[in-house]
Amino acid sequence: MLSEQSRDISNPQERRTMRRFDMRLPAAVKFVDTGNNSAETELLTETKNVSARGVFFYLDRTVAEGTRIEVTTTFPPHITLTDSLRVRFKARVVRVEAPLPISRIGVAALIEEYEFLGTTPAADVLSVQ
Repeated sequence: MLSEQSRDISNPQERRTMRRFDMRLPAAVKFVDTGNNSAETELLTETKNVSARGVFFYLDRTVAEGTRIEVTTTFPPHITLTDSLRVRFKARVVRVEAPLPISRIGVAALIEEYEFLGTTPAADVLSVQ
């Protein structure tokens, strides 16, 4: 589904090696405090784009580069060409964009692991409220 593409040599700052797909998918982002396992926070958001190695989304709060996160989303049938499929990405924040003080904060995360959680009935699809 996700194929590799060559680097853009016209932009020396471009580090992406995988094709990005603009996909606005509901997602839950979980931050786990490694010092205190009971301190977990989960925020609902929406992805902006996804590739085989990364995901970009917006949050209403700041997050530090290097933070380890879990992103759970559901790929709908028109993407999977079958049933809806829930996927959990274990990732690390590699870039944070905060263009204006009142704007949402863009977060780019490098996917280090992913886990297929199985198909979900249409009524169970993760939704952002």
